[in-house]
Amino acid sequence: MEQSLKHRLTFGPLMLLGLFLLLWLDSAAQIWTRSARYPGGIGGIGLLILLLIILPTATVELARLFTAERVRPYRLLSAFGSGALVLHAFATQFDFFRPVAASFLAFIIVFVMLGAALMRAMDREHAGAIHRMAGTVLATMYLGGLGWFIVALRVKHSSRADHFDGSTLVILMILLVVKFTDIGAYFGGRALGRHKLIPWLSPGKTWEGLFFGLATAGLVGAIFSRFINQPDYHLAWWKGVIFGVVIGGVGQLGDLLESLMKRDAEVKDSGRLVPGFGGILDIIDSPLLAAPFAYLMFSLF
Repeated sequence: MEQSLKHRLTFGPLMLLGLFLLLWLDSAAQIWTRSARYPGGIGGIGLLILLLIILPTATVELARLFTAERVRPYRLLSAFGSGALVLHAFATQFDFFRPVAASFLAFIIVFVMLGAALMRAMDREHAGAIHRMAGTVLATMYLGGLGWFIVALRVKHSSRADHFDGSTLVILMILLVVKFTDIGAYFGGRALGRHKLIPWLSPGKTWEGLFFGLATAGLVGAIFSRFINQPDYHLAWWKGVIFGVVIGGVGQLGDLLESLMKRDAEVKDSGRLVPGFGGILDIIDSPLLAAPFAYLMFSLF
């Protein structure tokens, strides 16, 4: 436990530094790309680069978890499909792409499914074809489909004056809310944890830790709401609290979802890439699941 905590304190700040640098690049690139054609600049470049770097590794880790149930997705095809989905979300900010966006989205999903069937046929095997196809599509939608919402939220532009436009700060708010929920739950659980949340699935989590985690998430949401201040839109502090609690709670569900898969695969972590944290999938599981809920809540707010 102490060794794991030491690794977290060492590699956690390093990952945060790298993340902040990429998000700075993301914000700066939007300024650099301002032109007569794109007066607001092109958003999401840094975020897109980040996802395209980590999704292939996350695909390999997810495929390893699926193997426990003899589900072996085509990793290269899944990684390609995931990358295509986040590229699709990135392209939705361009006027020329919007009329065909829905068609391209359907094409990507069908292409992955038929591609998996074709690859199985090329192996001259029919046994396990359904597992191969289902696993490939599931891996694509789990990583690329949820990643789509992160990028789409970043590049979102509203036609209404009282709704927000996507920004780097919005993405940073989601990430900080999710991670501070983990921090609050960890320290709150260690200090006051008495009642196990789901002992058969995640014995380290407690109801007291969850409460402190959600309280921390609401506080972070309220504080960060002051920075979501655009010319025609301002996020009220009480909306920030609601956002923080909901997104923090969903992030915890994402963590439990991956724990369920890891228990099934009988592994502690999805990988060993980052000491103290596990694999890429262990790091991004909560933000990924929180992304569609964040997209919905910001659309409603």
